[in-house]
Amino acid sequence: MSTFHLPSTTTAAFADAPGAPFVVRELPMPSVGAGQVLVEVRASGVNPLDAKIRAGQAAHARQPLPAVLGIDMAGTVRAVGAGVSQLKPGDEVFGMVGGVGGHAGTLAGFIAVDARLLALRPAALSPREAAVLPLVTITAWEGLVDRARVKPGDRVLVHGGAGGVGHIAVQLARAHGAEVWATGSAAQLDAIHRLGATPIDYTATPVERYVTEATAGAGFDIVVDTVGGATLDASFVAARRYTGHVVSSLGWGTHALAPLSFRGATYSGVFTLLPLLTGEGLKHHGEILGHAARLAAEGTLRPMLDPHRFTLAEVDAAHALMGGAGGPARGKIAVDLGAA
Repeated sequence: MSTFHLPSTTTAAFADAPGAPFVVRELPMPSVGAGQVLVEVRASGVNPLDAKIRAGQAAHARQPLPAVLGIDMAGTVRAVGAGVSQLKPGDEVFGMVGGVGGHAGTLAGFIAVDARLLALRPAALSPREAAVLPLVTITAWEGLVDRARVKPGDRVLVHGGAGGVGHIAVQLARAHGAEVWATGSAAQLDAIHRLGATPIDYTATPVERYVTEATAGAGFDIVVDTVGGATLDASFVAARRYTGHVVSSLGWGTHALAPLSFRGATYSGVFTLLPLLTGEGLKHHGEILGHAARLAAEGTLRPMLDPHRFTLAEVDAAHALMGGAGGPARGKIAVDLGAA
């Protein structure tokens, strides 16, 4: 049996100031406290929130610069702290573990994280695939399962069905036995269809029309908003009378509740960062990813992963691709930090 020799230092990509290029620096190896594990990061997921933090436009994330960014990761446990019994060195794990609330981010060779945030990575997912799942999966799960209680036979509408949270929400709803419709642009309709949802071109189809066509005018049992703004207003119009439920991960604006109230429907907001910001609910994030791992092993959950490859020295290029440089990304983006 081989023994892993822990180095004394690691490398990490720093964002020093809003808009500044990433700088890779060497750091002392993180110490592992009680309840924590040390993970050798194999891949780090890239999220739009990372770009907002880097631009100094995400006060809600409470991650002042300079900082190591990166929220999601997949990697290998190399050491465990006192009180950790569910994980051991050598375990392959993934999780949403840092990059906000002052926590060190995942754009680093090694990171010390709360063990409760992690789940075992299934063999069905590569490290790159697992690394892009946590934030979007937890967000979709909290909305669909925790808040809306999706069940077999529900008619679910997902706004932004080809997006990060949206394409996972489509798969989770279908895995729970729901019938799913999803909005997108004309260029995204084929991708939405491949996910198993009925695609809706929101640029060409008014909300009243697709509610009539899909539900005979009754409305959807669950509406998942991943876009915010006017799309959340449209969600209120699309909800089923009395029993409809709207969930949004971007309900941060000012909206008229009258369309929802006149239907007797309900609304829930999802703020996925709360456990990392408050310390409350950490275990549930790990539990959600455990459920996601089982769905992935069954073949019912798979992320759309952009094929471009980036190293730690190329994080600027990864962020540029996420921002649309060179054309739209073809899925979630991962940065490689080890063997893929």
